[in-house]
Amino acid sequence: MCTAAPAMAVPQSKLDQARTVKAQIDRLDNRVEYAAERYNVASSRHAALAVKQRRAAARFTKVKKRQQVVQRHLRVRATSMYRQGPMGFLDVLLGAQSFEEFSATWDLLKDLNTDDAEAVAELKTLRAEAKKARADLTRQERAAARQVAIMRANRRSIESQLAERKAKLSGLEAEIARLDAAEEAARRARAASFVSNSGGANFDSFPAPTRAPRSEVVDVAKRYLGAPYVWGAAGPNSFDCSGLMMFVYRQVGVSLPHSSRAQIGSGERVSRGDLQPGDLVFFGSPIHHVGMYVGGGMYIHAPHSGDVVKISALDRGDYAGACRP
Repeated sequence: MCTAAPAMAVPQSKLDQARTVKAQIDRLDNRVEYAAERYNVASSRHAALAVKQRRAAARFTKVKKRQQVVQRHLRVRATSMYRQGPMGFLDVLLGAQSFEEFSATWDLLKDLNTDDAEAVAELKTLRAEAKKARADLTRQERAAARQVAIMRANRRSIESQLAERKAKLSGLEAEIARLDAAEEAARRARAASFVSNSGGANFDSFPAPTRAPRSEVVDVAKRYLGAPYVWGAAGPNSFDCSGLMMFVYRQVGVSLPHSSRAQIGSGERVSRGDLQPGDLVFFGSPIHHVGMYVGGGMYIHAPHSGDVVKISALDRGDYAGACRP
């Protein structure tokens, strides 16, 4: 009778140690994932503010140019009045040959003065508004930039902790791999059981009119299986979770923001029972992770630092909803 060699057995203490360290790593992965989402939100906000600021600056420039035109016009008028002396306008009026000509000349001079006054008042108002708008947007942009800086610092801190924790895995790689494989096998078994128990009426059996080609977008996503997770990345060689969805959907003509929290508002909300391949699935409260449903109770996603784009069972306990872009 053959028995396993004692040397091949994994000491229980080592497995317990591996489980403890893996739990620590998993918690840190969630913190890094959440920080990455905050970073993406801040970056998107910063980009939007920058666009608004450029528009405000362009409007201010336009107003300023118009003001310069009016100022030149007023200088010419003032110079003319100075040269003519105080009797200039009176001479024009008294030179009229009839009452009708006098009346028309008087109305014209009044209109010219009124138009000039209105133009100057308008330009002053526009200039004040443009300056205020530009100042407000500059403050908002600086605030967003500070937020991005804070997010970057937060990410560096968390990733430093993550690296420290992973250093503790030295000598436990094989045990961790076994634990991961067992967990993934269990998740896949649960997903297969769910589909089987549904009597064949699984998620994929429902018709779904959509704007994006469903099979095409899933095929595109699968091309990037194995690509490494990098926070803030949006392809083509590395991704974070929302960056992967944004990059893939862009290739089928659908624009998505680089934020899982924003992406859930980028399409029709669908229930879990109505999921179709290509739908986006979201996790966390607040939302900080997103993937793409591929059918059969599975989804493709970029999980976290140290991992790669892969297909996993859709059985996370923090499932938050889904949408159809």
